[in-house]
Order: sequence, then C-alpha cells, then structure tokens
Amino acid sequence: MFNRECRHKGQGFLGWPAAGRPFHRGDFKYIILQCIKDKPSYGYEIIRALRERYYSFYIPSPGSVYPTLQMLDEMGYAKATEQEGKKVYSITEEGRKVLEEQKEFVERMKGPMRRGWQPENMDDFVKTRRQFEKLTELLRDKARTADAEKLGRIRKVLSNAYEEILKD
Repeated sequence: MFNRECRHKGQGFLGWPAAGRPFHRGDFKYIILQCIKDKPSYGYEIIRALRERYYSFYIPSPGSVYPTLQMLDEMGYAKATEQEGKKVYSITEEGRKVLEEQKEFVERMKGPMRRGWQPENMDDFVKTRRQFEKLTELLRDKARTADAEKLGRIRKVLSNAYEEILKD
C-alpha cells in the first residue's frame, strides 16, 4: 500500500490511494481505534494525533472523524464519556478484539512515514511536497488551454526537471 512509486492506477503522491489518505476506504475505523487504544481522546485530539503521525500529509476532517467515532460507539468498539463538556472516546474490549484481528494492518499503519525516512528532513520534504502540489495544479490549469507548442515546452521543462532530480 505504501509504495515508493506512484505509477499504479488510483494512487496519488507517495503511493497513497488517490483520495490523499494513507489507507483505503473502510480502514479509517481501525486507525481511530488505534488512536483511542493508545489514549482515550475526543475528536479534535484524534485529528491532531493523525496530523502529527502523518507529518501533516494527511489531516482528517471533522466530517470523517466524528461520524466514525459515533459508528464505533454504536458498534460497541468504543465508548463515549462526557468530560469537561466533550465526548471522550475510549476503546472497549470488543474494540481491542477487532484491532487484534486486524493486527497486520494496524502494524503497517502505526508509522509508515517513519520507515525509511529521515525525520530531520521532514520540514524540507513537506515544503517540497507543497511545491509539487502547486506544480500539479498549475499543470492541470495550463494543459486545458495549451496548444501543441505550449504542451511541447511544458514536456521539455518537466523532462529536464526529471533528469535533474534523477542525478541525485
């Protein structure tokens, strides 16, 4: 799932699924369960924890976190308690069993960004990724209206950039 190349259909930057998250649809509940297994939390704490875990490459929206927490509560995998006006979720014994059944997936997802990466370079990597995203946006916009000559120039620039990056 976490490939170095992005040539596979449906994969985006870093080999993640094209939706921009480091896991497939339906797996998010296990990510959330792992978070609350480590530390009972409320929604915003989970969002921050995942943002930190994935070096801001993936930041779940409240619109995905809160319904998932409610679903886990309804399924009996998590339990919500009121603390200082917030719903704090903790994992139940049934939730622990589900995580145990998904052990291989959970181990893969604990820190895929850390394996083979140099944490001291993450700030530079994040900035590089943002530039890549800006370039992707620009290319998408320009390609819509470009004639053959302009597309040829764009291809040449991209080819030169590719060759330059390949040198390192």
